[in-house]
Amino acid sequence: MSNKIKTILMGTPEFAENVFRKFYSTLNNQFEVISVITTPDKPVGRKQVLTPSPVKKWALGVNLSVLEPDKIRKPEWVAKIKELAPDLIVLCAYGQIIPQEILDIPKYKAINIHPSLLPKYRGASPIQSVILNGEIETGVSLMIMDAEMDHGPILEISKFQILNPKISYTKLSEELSNLGAELLIKILPDYIDGKITPKEQDHAQTTFCKLIKKEDGKINWNKSAKEIERQIRAFQEWPESYTMWNEKQLKILEVDAINIKTDYKIGEVFLDDNKNLCIQTGNDILILKTIQLESKKPVSAKDFLNGHKEIIGSILQ
Repeated sequence: MSNKIKTILMGTPEFAENVFRKFYSTLNNQFEVISVITTPDKPVGRKQVLTPSPVKKWALGVNLSVLEPDKIRKPEWVAKIKELAPDLIVLCAYGQIIPQEILDIPKYKAINIHPSLLPKYRGASPIQSVILNGEIETGVSLMIMDAEMDHGPILEISKFQILNPKISYTKLSEELSNLGAELLIKILPDYIDGKITPKEQDHAQTTFCKLIKKEDGKINWNKSAKEIERQIRAFQEWPESYTMWNEKQLKILEVDAINIKTDYKIGEVFLDDNKNLCIQTGNDILILKTIQLESKKPVSAKDFLNGHKEIIGSILQ
């Protein structure tokens, strides 16, 4: 590659920031980042302070141009990207669907880093879905984007074995982000040089994962202890997992699932023989480790119990 490839990066969260930072520091002698596109600043926290995305913070820190479309499909944004005339778009966890009109602009297409082994877990929540379903293998896919969601041909995949049965969303996301950065840096120069032939996905093997909503965090105590424990790990960052006690929200942040049969009612709080704070589920029990009552700080279940002994015998809703 004699001339630098004019590249637009599109992404939003920490996952993408890590990929872009490593890509930029490693391949900036071959790829010229002409713009970074991310979602607009969002209100965060109780005071709803307008906060830039992790990708925007990084891009401004290395003096890159940043664009923040409210809706990327608007004609003025399509026109802006045409005006920039990128040779390549690299997309990672951007957060909006890219119209075909934009995908058709770059000579080298739009490349997406997707954190699953496509065609499995197409859609918005692949990392959470892997944890929810108790998978022992996942990975990242480097693909050429087309009009359908996560549907385009694959340049390369990289697998990741989940050896830790209690891996959290945060940790798995970090592992896959690092893997995605390595894969992008390794494959992209060869792709540009025409050394890689994209391979069609086996669409018959496709599975989809849904967009997670706030209400998905509410715990259904009829589920098994294992299912709820996975939910707590999968929804660690958002929407978190919660139940209701005394008309207040009680977040359940860390638990152990234990295979024990009891005569307690589903959702009932009790102490086991070791004085652990426990909840009966639809199958087996959960030992609470870390919890957080509405408007309070997270505490250990033991410390919570010292101030709220009346929770014993409650039925959580």
